[in-house]
Amino acid sequence: MSMGPGAMKDSILEFFVQAANKHDFSLDITLNVKGAVITGTIISAKEYFDTLSEIFEDGDEVAQMLSDQLVDAGEAAQSQDNPEACFIHMKDTKVYCGDSKPTPSKGEILWRGKLSEIDGFFLGKIFDNSNKKA
Repeated sequence: MSMGPGAMKDSILEFFVQAANKHDFSLDITLNVKGAVITGTIISAKEYFDTLSEIFEDGDEVAQMLSDQLVDAGEAAQSQDNPEACFIHMKDTKVYCGDSKPTPSKGEILWRGKLSEIDGFFLGKIFDNSNKKA
């Protein structure tokens, strides 16, 4: 699936993202992105935006506006008729660069990335001493 000169995305990975967006499917996955290793769980765009909106919902007027716009973005992503996916959304994400500890090493982290920037993937998550297996 070409998106311009030299920009391609993996159709299998896009299929997983579409399943998450349309059917609330989730999947543990590890990505290779420009030398970094990113591990976590694929979630729908709606879940990503809804979770992100919760961060702002108890704030001031501007934070409330941001929260509302993020909820709207999640609903728009879910109702989108266009089956093409351009972004992957993940939760419980860790980023590894080299042999060091992951960044961030603690907390439930959301991550969003362009499908066209992902070099490769494998199914499953990387667990280390800072992760607790469910």
